[in-house]
Amino acid sequence: PWRRDLRGLSQRAAFTFMELLVVTAIIGILVALLLPAVQACREAARRCQCTNHLNQLAIAVHSYEMAHGVYPPGTVNATRPVVSRPEGYHHNWLAQILPFLEEKVTYRHIDRTVSVYNPANTAVRRVNLQVLRCPSSESGGKGYSDYAGVHHDVESPIDTDNHGVFFLNHSVAYEDLVDGSSNSLFFGEKRTLAGDLGWMSGTRATLRNTGVSINFDRPRRQGGMRFGQMPAAEEPVVKVGGFSSSHPGGAMFAFGDGHVGFISNTFGDVPFQQLGNRAD
Repeated sequence: PWRRDLRGLSQRAAFTFMELLVVTAIIGILVALLLPAVQACREAARRCQCTNHLNQLAIAVHSYEMAHGVYPPGTVNATRPVVSRPEGYHHNWLAQILPFLEEKVTYRHIDRTVSVYNPANTAVRRVNLQVLRCPSSESGGKGYSDYAGVHHDVESPIDTDNHGVFFLNHSVAYEDLVDGSSNSLFFGEKRTLAGDLGWMSGTRATLRNTGVSINFDRPRRQGGMRFGQMPAAEEPVVKVGGFSSSHPGGAMFAFGDGHVGFISNTFGDVPFQQLGNRAD
């Protein structure tokens, strides 16, 4: 009898094939339910880090304004309008606020007697500044910025008569924000695509406008993107473009009063355009 009992125990200790299928199905259902929540938590963390980067940029710009009485010019160049080619002086607003981002060493190594594309500035242009990188960004190259300043409220070349805060050869003061700093966009996210000229370049690489709907420009594949690559032949070199991000549903923006907010793709084109005009 005791042998029969042991035989019965050994038989009952194993799972049947049907039981294994049921357990596998349950685990699969639980994983399917859990993965979206995990992905949502990861995206929330990335968006939080992106908000922190934009906050740092806002603080740096305001620190610059307190030191100089004006905000930095969007870009500096002898000719107008600005073209998105590695030709010209093109020192931009980001290079001016480096000391207020705790990047004094990088700031001191910039040679301002020559163009940003001059070989003397190549090493600095390739510096990877983490504060300029959105954690959700798909770009993998060094020397790029996932954030851009607002130069205008319509799709138009970067020029001296733009309505934004950061544009060609002009420094806007706080008093020039007629609409109020809380109603003026300073900068927001942009996708880093092939042809981007880097974070030091005062072109569409670091300046965009609100005349284009958020995430309207669809990204090309990132494979083969090289630093300083020329823009695609079909794109006009005076085209600037709008804001876009890798966050689902919209993009992060910093306002003139320092607060950062998420603006969705469905936000109205007219109010979005008005946010890009400092005095409308």
